[in-house]
Amino acid sequence: MAWMFLSMAGVLEIGFAFGMKWSAGFTRLIPGLFTAITGLSSIFLLSISLRTLPVGTGYAVWTGIGAAGTAILGMTLLGESAAPLKVLCIVVILAGVIGLKLVPGN
Repeated sequence: MAWMFLSMAGVLEIGFAFGMKWSAGFTRLIPGLFTAITGLSSIFLLSISLRTLPVGTGYAVWTGIGAAGTAILGMTLLGESAAPLKVLCIVVILAGVIGLKLVPGN
């Protein structure tokens, strides 16, 4: 169950990052509210997952999902650079996240 909460927290972290972009520095009400709600929800779900997962693993997976997901969506939705080295780095991040899930004892 902790991994499910952690995965949901990571997805909300992606929404939080996009909300910050769309809120234009919290100058737009609805995107600003979306940003606050997704950010707080993400941290709440992370904290629930950390009741049973090690903090290092949980935090690394949470930030990995957020960073890789935000970068991928930035490339696909916002036309950000998809340079091969950048894509390779994202693949390495995702491999690390998957590796942490597969390590016994987590």
